[in-house]
Amino acid sequence: MKNKIYKSIAVAMTCFFAGCADLEERPVGLLAPESLFNSANDVQTAIFGAYGWIASERLYGRQFVTALMLRGDMVDIGDRGTPAERQQVNDFNMDDNNGMIRSFWPYWYQVISAVNAAIAGADIVDMSDADRNRLVAEARFVRAFSYFHLVRTFGDIPYIDYFITDPESVKELSKTPAAQVYEGILADLVFAKEWLPDTQPSDVRSRPTKGTAASYLATVHLTLENYQQAYNEAKWVIDNKSRFGYDLEADYQDLFRAELANNMREHIFAVEFLGQQNGGGGANDDLMAPMTGIRGADELGWSVCVPSMAVYNTWDDRDYRKGVSFAAEAPVNGVMTPYSQFDNTQRPHIAKYRRYPGNSNAEGRYSDHNYAAMRYAEILLTAAEALTEVNNGPNAEAIGYVNEVRERARNAGGQVSTFPEDVQSGLSKDAFIDLVLEERRIELSFEFKRWYDIQRRRMGDQVFKGPNSLEPQANFDASRDYLMPLPRIELDVNPNLGPQNPGY
Repeated sequence: MKNKIYKSIAVAMTCFFAGCADLEERPVGLLAPESLFNSANDVQTAIFGAYGWIASERLYGRQFVTALMLRGDMVDIGDRGTPAERQQVNDFNMDDNNGMIRSFWPYWYQVISAVNAAIAGADIVDMSDADRNRLVAEARFVRAFSYFHLVRTFGDIPYIDYFITDPESVKELSKTPAAQVYEGILADLVFAKEWLPDTQPSDVRSRPTKGTAASYLATVHLTLENYQQAYNEAKWVIDNKSRFGYDLEADYQDLFRAELANNMREHIFAVEFLGQQNGGGGANDDLMAPMTGIRGADELGWSVCVPSMAVYNTWDDRDYRKGVSFAAEAPVNGVMTPYSQFDNTQRPHIAKYRRYPGNSNAEGRYSDHNYAAMRYAEILLTAAEALTEVNNGPNAEAIGYVNEVRERARNAGGQVSTFPEDVQSGLSKDAFIDLVLEERRIELSFEFKRWYDIQRRRMGDQVFKGPNSLEPQANFDASRDYLMPLPRIELDVNPNLGPQNPGY
C-alpha cells in the first residue's frame, strides 16, 4: 500500500490551494472537483495522498510529534544547540512566530484539503452507493483524525468540511468554536464507523476500519469527559476484538521493531513510513530515530529529545518496558559505553525508534517504522478510566483491563517476571484514576500521548511545578499553555482568524 500512497502525492498537491497554507499565494482561476475526479480510483488516490502527507517530516516524521513530546513531562531537550524553536516549545516560552507551528499548521490543512476534495469527488463520480459510502467514510475518518489533533493543539480553529473552489475565499475564513469542531469530528467518526469495512485489504493497519473509528470515538469522548460514551465505544471494540483482529502483542519490544510493523495486531491505526524512500515536501521523511538517538554513538543520533534523569530514575528497573524504552548504554567507537560517558547529553536516551529502525540510513532516518497512532493497549486503558468515572470507582472489569496490560508487560522477551503486579481491589476512585494515568504514562511512553493526557486532565501545575515533577518548568502557565498560539503569518494574512489564543 505504501508505494501506492507515495505515487498519489502528486494528485493530493492539486488540492493544496483549498487549505490554509500559503495564504499569500494568489492562484489564478478556480478549482472544480469535476476537473480532478473521473473515477473511484481518483477518489482513492486523493485519500492515499492525504496519508502521504501525514507520513511526512512536518507531521509524524518530526515536527508535529516532536512538539507533542517536548510539551509533555516525559521528554526534555538534550543538546541545547538544537534550534531555538524546539527549546521554546519545551520550555513554555514560545511565541506566535514559532517555526514548528508554522511548519505543521499548514500541513494538517493540506491533509484536510485532500480529503475534502475526495469527498466532493465521490459525490460526482459514477459508482455504487456502497463504494461511495466506503470512500467517503475513509476520507471523513482522516478529516476527523486531523481536526482532533488541531483542536487539541489550538482550540478554536477554522473548520472546513467542504471543497473550496475559490482559493481567495480562504482569506476570509474565521475560527470555529472548539465545541463545534468536536461536533464535526464526532459526526465524521460516527459515519466512518457505520460505513468502513471490518478490515482493509491485506489487513493493513494504516487505513481505518469500523474498529478504528470506534476507538477514536472512545478517545474523543474521553477527552470531552463524556465517560459513558467513551466506555461504550471502547467496550464495543474490546468485545469485537476478534472481528477486527485486535490483541496485545506478546512481547512489548516487538511493537518497536520496524521490520515487524506491518499488519501488527495491536495496531488499530498506524502511520506508515517506507524505508529508504522520500518525496517532495518532506513526504516519507521519518527523523524520529536520529532526533531521539545518541549524539556521538556508533548508532548515530542528535540527542534532541532526551528524557530527564528523573523520568529514568523513577521508573522501576523491574519493569521490562523500561529496558525497551531507554538506551542506558550504547557502543561508542566499538566499546559499550554507559550514559554517564556519552559525549553530548549524559542521560539515557529514548530507544523505541532508534534501536530497530529497519531499512533506514545510518542515522535511522527514512525508517520503516509504522507509528501506532492508536493501539489496543490504549483502548483497554481508556475503558478502565471511563468505566471508573461512570461507576464513581473501580470495579473488577476496570481493574481487569489494567491487569491485561500489566500481564503483557511481565513477558520480558519470553521470560515471565512478577513485575508489574496485578492491581488489587480496594482503591478509591481518585487513586485508581491516578493509577490508570500512570499506567498510560509508562505503557505509552514517548508515543506522543502524554501531553494530551496532561492537557485533558489539567495536570500542568502538578507535573511541571509540583514537588514530584519529572521535568520542572517554571514558565508553565495554566491560563496560556494548554493551547499553542496560532501562527502569526496566518493572522497577518487573514485577521478574521483572530483573536490570538490567550497569553500570546
